[in-house]
Amino acid sequence: MLSETLSDGLEAYGIGPVIRTLRLEKGLGLKELGKHTGLSVAMLSRIETGQVFPTLPTLFRISMVFGVGLDYFFAPNTEKPVAAVVRREDRLRLPNAMEGPALFHFESLDFPVPDRCIEAFLADFSSDTSTEPHTHSGIEFIYVMQGGLEVRIKGEAHRLNEGDSIYFDSGPEHCYSRYGAGVCSAIVVVCTGT
Repeated sequence: MLSETLSDGLEAYGIGPVIRTLRLEKGLGLKELGKHTGLSVAMLSRIETGQVFPTLPTLFRISMVFGVGLDYFFAPNTEKPVAAVVRREDRLRLPNAMEGPALFHFESLDFPVPDRCIEAFLADFSSDTSTEPHTHSGIEFIYVMQGGLEVRIKGEAHRLNEGDSIYFDSGPEHCYSRYGAGVCSAIVVVCTGT
């Protein structure tokens, strides 16, 4: 019988669920795994559910079936959930064009995240001149925080005021322009993934 300390320590590795994941990835049933390891279905089930911790020789037999070493079950889980904080003072404010007057300025809100599936921006529209019509795959979501913004999609105008939002397919030609007095600030989220 294991002490509570040993039991808690072994449980932290999640050996049973790791074995179950390996088994399912290989498309093996408990009966098939039992044939390869010489262990009963009942014993394998108890190991996978964490009711029993396998001895090293037992774990070694299981590891041989899956072609992994013993260290596979004890290596620390290095996968961490994606999380990135972008401090206001760290954001770069850039104009939409390097030449000519800027129609809007934007700041990336998620620039440090690698392989991100969305891109989020804070955009300040200071001119009522429309941006060039453009297209790209995916979708866009815009939330107006201040002022008024006109979004044209295939020539159809959608006027958004403070607190309004729009979600649209960005494949058709679209453009933006501020309307009304003062600056328009909006959060723009672009998703070009599948």
